[in-house]
Amino acid sequence: MTAPVSLPDGDGYASLLAELKERIRTARLKAAVAVNQELILLYWSIGRDILARQNAEGWGARIVDRLASDLRRDFPEMTGLSPRNLKYMRAFAEAFPDQEIVQQVAARLPWGHNIKLIEAVKSTDERLWYARQAVEHGWSRNVLAHQIESGLYGRQGKALTNFARTLPAPQSDLAQALIKDPYSFDFLSFGPDISERELERGLLEHLRALILELGKGFAFVGSQYHLEVAGQDYYLDLLFYHLRLRCFVIVELKIEDFKPEFAGKMNFYLSAVDEQLRHENDAPSIGIILCKGKNEVIVEYALRDSAKPMGIAEYRLSTALPEPLQAELPTLAEFSREFPLMSLVRLRIDIERELRSILDDQMTAERPLTMSASLRELASLGLAPPSTRRFHAALRTLHRAAHGIDVSEEAAAEATEAGTLFLTELHTLRSGGPT
Repeated sequence: MTAPVSLPDGDGYASLLAELKERIRTARLKAAVAVNQELILLYWSIGRDILARQNAEGWGARIVDRLASDLRRDFPEMTGLSPRNLKYMRAFAEAFPDQEIVQQVAARLPWGHNIKLIEAVKSTDERLWYARQAVEHGWSRNVLAHQIESGLYGRQGKALTNFARTLPAPQSDLAQALIKDPYSFDFLSFGPDISERELERGLLEHLRALILELGKGFAFVGSQYHLEVAGQDYYLDLLFYHLRLRCFVIVELKIEDFKPEFAGKMNFYLSAVDEQLRHENDAPSIGIILCKGKNEVIVEYALRDSAKPMGIAEYRLSTALPEPLQAELPTLAEFSREFPLMSLVRLRIDIERELRSILDDQMTAERPLTMSASLRELASLGLAPPSTRRFHAALRTLHRAAHGIDVSEEAAAEATEAGTLFLTELHTLRSGGPT
């Protein structure tokens, strides 16, 4: 009887297995990329030939339908030969007439990306710019669509800065290209009475969208980042590290138009970060001041003699509804009467937002994520309002409403009364008054 062969074990086998798996993944990825490139080049050549023949022979649009029918008959296993896709191929060849550009850029993108570029971008230069950015940054189709819709091409590198004077040439050019104006925070929908702290919290709650808007290379370091200078405490709104620029980037948020003193404060912050955080091989730290608006002459004067690199840009939030449309919509009270659950959902959201604000001010550690955990934390801090027990009883009704589950009129009325009282006490607590 043959003795069983012992299987290898230990670090040597594990490292071999990991190496082989990585090699297989890399080979499969290269094969997929190569297949995609060949497919895109095929589509381009088909589109080019259809375009050339139509121009030479004067054929109309019906020739595309006939070609699609004949090709699908001869290649039934091949998808992508519909009349609509053949028309996209023709438009693709028309949008990218240079085969070398197709090979270097467009063929490195999936077909869906190229269709989006054809449909959404009319300018040749702008289309090629988005294509190159999508290749460089690895954008998904949804991200590409978002960047086009937000007008990234027109915003890139438009901020007012002093980079050309304060940074060495290679880094100044890259830094200038990375700073936009305006920044689009369309994923936020705050009203006109927004505070700087609310804006900061909103950006942190949508950190993934914020990083996407800032651009590739921004690594988040912290919010309200603490610095101590001469025994005094200072807090940076947002602190990032840029992996390509190899430097820290401070972002300060202002809910008003730019003022010259903002540049002076940023200059101070940059000096402190360079002294306390900057490593020996890091480039000089950069400051970005995001304002509601700015006067270019005032910005130019403020930056003219500054020795620290900084840029000034505007931001925009989601666009409010036009007044005529607002007039046609029901008021919150009318809507709540029509849909009782919605008033409970709104009340729950307001309470949760108020709880977050209180705990953010009181806690140094990360605050709880659920409302129940937030209530327990509030009690442990000795801050629970008098109506907390009653609100606990109503919380189940609010949860049911938030999940679209019907509640009785009596339960809704009790939850509304208990929640409104609890919210009032939270407001009083946050404002520093007695509860």
